[in-house]
Amino acid sequence: MIFDRRKIPADARVLMAPARDGWPLRTYHQPAGEGRQAGSILWLGGRGDIFEKYLESFDAWTRGGRSVTSFDWRGQGGSGRIGTDPHVGHIDDFATWVDDLAAFFDDWRAREPGPHFVIGHSMGGHLLLRALAEKRISPSAAILSAPMLGFNTGPLSFAVAASIARLMARFTTSRHAAWKTNERPSLPGTSRQGLLTHDHARYSDELWWKEQNPALALGPPSWMWLDAAYRSIAGLRKADLLEQIDVPLLIIGTEGDKLVSPSAIRLFAARLSHATLIMLPKDAAHEILRETDHHRLRAMKEISAFMDLQR
Repeated sequence: MIFDRRKIPADARVLMAPARDGWPLRTYHQPAGEGRQAGSILWLGGRGDIFEKYLESFDAWTRGGRSVTSFDWRGQGGSGRIGTDPHVGHIDDFATWVDDLAAFFDDWRAREPGPHFVIGHSMGGHLLLRALAEKRISPSAAILSAPMLGFNTGPLSFAVAASIARLMARFTTSRHAAWKTNERPSLPGTSRQGLLTHDHARYSDELWWKEQNPALALGPPSWMWLDAAYRSIAGLRKADLLEQIDVPLLIIGTEGDKLVSPSAIRLFAARLSHATLIMLPKDAAHEILRETDHHRLRAMKEISAFMDLQR
């Protein structure tokens, strides 16, 4: 069956729902397909993501008997903007997003059948791990896809890069873009697609959705976002914090990631006693579930097998 990645499925619903403080969040829900009921999935996208990018995966999971729910993070996608420049992704503290996740999770778990799975990609994976470490959510199991547990900063150490971000957030206009274009500081002409996926068609799908609704598009992060990200990652590095997580975890990263740090993923995974780590080879880019079929289908198979074990 050929799935149309440029169409919201007929049985899915895209709605606006208020966060606990009234902030409007754009939400997605697709019920499980007919047949066996195998639980529910809450999908958490990455920085600048929109859930339309993952409709293909949602369709596979619902056909497998699991409902899928998602929402755009506050300040990106269709959930408004924080700050005056709609092109800049801004946040003062990642705790705001952890609060949104905890409240959304509680409402979602109360209405959707178990087992309850939470899948987080990139920044979404970071926020998922932080919510688990802080005991804010308690899913049946969790999956991290290319989680943002460190950045690919080349020769700069984590401490040096974090110090630069902190100084720039303090002594510049913190809500201004940390760089001009692309997903990371890059030389002119650097391919954004090359950082995300080798699949040209799936990459084009994202551009198509944003052409249909330009308000969904988001550019670079602010200096304050970058500082907040480093502070949040540093918080997760604290001794004995991750070791207390007892939720079954599947972590899928890629050695070829040019956005987040593969070595940081391995270091964090080693501290998680209930985690299984799978690292894809260097020819897989950051957006694992939007990569070419060779890598994407392997990741989807691993995720499905992991969820099937949680009964």
